[in-house]
Amino acid sequence: MVATELSGRGAKDLYHDGLRAGFRRSHNFMYRPACPGCDACRPVRVVTSAFTPSRSLDRVRRANRHVTAETAPPQATTEQYGLFARYQAERHPGGGMDRMSFNEYRAMVEESPVDTFATEFRAEGGELLAVMLADTLPDALSAVYSFYEPAHAKLALGTSMILWLIAEAKRRDLDYVYLGYWISGCAKMDYKSRFRPLEALGPGGWAPLKQGRGAEI
Repeated sequence: MVATELSGRGAKDLYHDGLRAGFRRSHNFMYRPACPGCDACRPVRVVTSAFTPSRSLDRVRRANRHVTAETAPPQATTEQYGLFARYQAERHPGGGMDRMSFNEYRAMVEESPVDTFATEFRAEGGELLAVMLADTLPDALSAVYSFYEPAHAKLALGTSMILWLIAEAKRRDLDYVYLGYWISGCAKMDYKSRFRPLEALGPGGWAPLKQGRGAEI
């Protein structure tokens, strides 16, 4: 892993350059995998102006029409943390984040040297269904972390949040939505290839990700 601290007046510019070079942010650092002899982790981004949801993605959007989104500066709450803890216990047990305390969760949400926002997604009755943390760049939005209520897994809330983020980037007239890393053949990351057109960063720079399951650039 290659990592560098994000601090000072130049943090925003450094982060913008870093995203375009394949880095991701965590707290006050940005990082990128650097495994000798391996480049399987490919940074990917959605080209927002050309994005049109497939039929399956449109079904997800319609299934979540009752869900409302409210965006605010990143501030951790006990309600969010309860949802986060349930999500980790159900979806990622033993992954490390399932042992995070509230203070550690708050640091993840609130410690950011760049322009970050949190979006809460709620059902009609007010139940908190999902939370997305994202960064704003001059030409893009970058998904940092998201989680949802495991009891409502059938709503495909993870997919719904990405659709919302793409729509928000379009509304702001931004070019890209960065989705983090994608690995060919990795089932847990395969969902990212559904958001077309998708670009991946390879040895020759950013290029379209070819269609098809387990696609390569």
